[in-house]
Amino acid sequence: MFGVLRKIFKLAGSKRNLLTKAMVISFCGAIFSAMQFGALMLTLDQVLSGQKAAMMPVITILLISVLGKMICFYYSVNEETEVGYYMVAEKRVYIGNRLRYIPMGYFNDNSLGNITGVVTTTLSDVENSASRCLVMVVGGFLNTFALCLALTVSDWRMGLIGICGILAYLWATEMSQKATSKTGPERQVAQINLIEAVLEYIQGMSVVKSYGLEKDNDQKAARTIEESCKKTLSLESSITPWMAVRQLVIRLFSVILVLGALIFYSEGTMSLAHCLLMLIASFILYEELESAGNMSDTLQMLGASIDKANSIDDTPIMDIEGKEMKPKNTGITFENVTFSYGDRKILDNISFTIPEKTTTAIVGPSGGGKTTLCNLTARFWDVESGRICLGDRNITEYKLDSLMKNISMVFQDVYLFQDTIENNIKFGKPEATHEQVVKVAKAACCHSFIMELPNGYDTVVGEGGGSLSGGEKQRISIARAMLKDAPVIILDEATASVDPENEGELQGAIDALTHDKTIIMIAHRLKTVRSADQILVLSGGQIVQRGTHEELVMEDGIYARFIGERKEAIGWKLIHG
Repeated sequence: MFGVLRKIFKLAGSKRNLLTKAMVISFCGAIFSAMQFGALMLTLDQVLSGQKAAMMPVITILLISVLGKMICFYYSVNEETEVGYYMVAEKRVYIGNRLRYIPMGYFNDNSLGNITGVVTTTLSDVENSASRCLVMVVGGFLNTFALCLALTVSDWRMGLIGICGILAYLWATEMSQKATSKTGPERQVAQINLIEAVLEYIQGMSVVKSYGLEKDNDQKAARTIEESCKKTLSLESSITPWMAVRQLVIRLFSVILVLGALIFYSEGTMSLAHCLLMLIASFILYEELESAGNMSDTLQMLGASIDKANSIDDTPIMDIEGKEMKPKNTGITFENVTFSYGDRKILDNISFTIPEKTTTAIVGPSGGGKTTLCNLTARFWDVESGRICLGDRNITEYKLDSLMKNISMVFQDVYLFQDTIENNIKFGKPEATHEQVVKVAKAACCHSFIMELPNGYDTVVGEGGGSLSGGEKQRISIARAMLKDAPVIILDEATASVDPENEGELQGAIDALTHDKTIIMIAHRLKTVRSADQILVLSGGQIVQRGTHEELVMEDGIYARFIGERKEAIGWKLIHG
């Protein structure tokens, strides 16, 4: 239990002091609550001694007790609520920032459902329960301890019995935590699997329907739901026996308090007033402790949630201790670069140079390593051996953010965020003005269709840009790259999703985007490739040909066959019979 409490306290981060303050205020509330015993003792002494009861002292003590407890409760709840939301918000921001520096392989090995589960369900459990649980558990034990101290002032023997009850209850609670040390993490894994299955079912709905697999896929989702239910029930089953043990401890020590008070009174070592006070105390002494124990049942689940959220910290990140610097030039050099995905070698000891402000086209068969080469240039992964240089400096010497200021990428598969079109265009340059956005949108041939949308540039696109066509998304992506205006441009078949009637205009926009810049482009279209300053032919992870279009077309190799296939495809005609 105490290990989980430490995890929560550590997670509080910048709000740690506020969490400590909430617990201190909660303990002060317990002291105010214990004052009621003083008022009760004073009343019993006066009544049983035959004196005329002095009401004002009793009323004053009760008023101070009630008001003090109310004020402490108000501030304690407010502060623990603030801690809960802020510490999880900070953790989500931290995870988001850290993901930027994690190699892309992490996202291949860890599914969308896993990451989504961590930042939503997992951290929501922590957000809703962690700080409240910490304050209630620690506060409950401290509150009961404060009441025991009040009893000790009246009679040390009764206070000692009360403290023994707290220690026995702590033992039972710790045993309960050990019982859930296995079922808690298992339940967490089941929750993550459930999220993955639901996301897969929803995202793959078009494929499911097209192959008539609705029933089979539904069964898979149903199995994960059933498994999640089983693990949750297993967690509850492991808790239930120890709940009974805790209840037994409370009832047992309440009875011991009653018997002790009666025995001490019968022996004449305790006054009647004190005996009556102890009898009353036996019914209310462990109320806060019982609430704390019930809340502690969620601690193991919270501990598993925090461990899952912290697991991202165990993932190695790429070096972010580089320098913030600007390259002397934007030439790019690969020197004996080798890279593998696991056991599969993608690039094998390749070397080449891209002079500053020239265009290099990458062609070759599928799976040859073209996209990997571009991703390594942007340092989405670190190379296995060799080095990549930008401006005569190894890209690992740059701070990652500094490196990416010099590179703009236009992917074939464009992703737009669920935000306004203007904010999507401004993604690489948030400080840009509306006028600058409109200027690049016009240059990228997307201004006209944007203005036809219901809210123009303030139109919110669906997740991934699902409310726009492929060509529209591609043009917005090019506008985004134009606004960033980086000196190095990486194009992954940027016109692949563009309608034929818009291709000419968009090619002009790409020419404007790439003017006077260093260009790497993965290309499959003949007219795109032939204008490049140099062409690299990648096959089997190696550069098998290099040169200009005129040079390579005269060689017998992959490139000549590539050109022949493209010319044949262009020459296809439909013959009507």
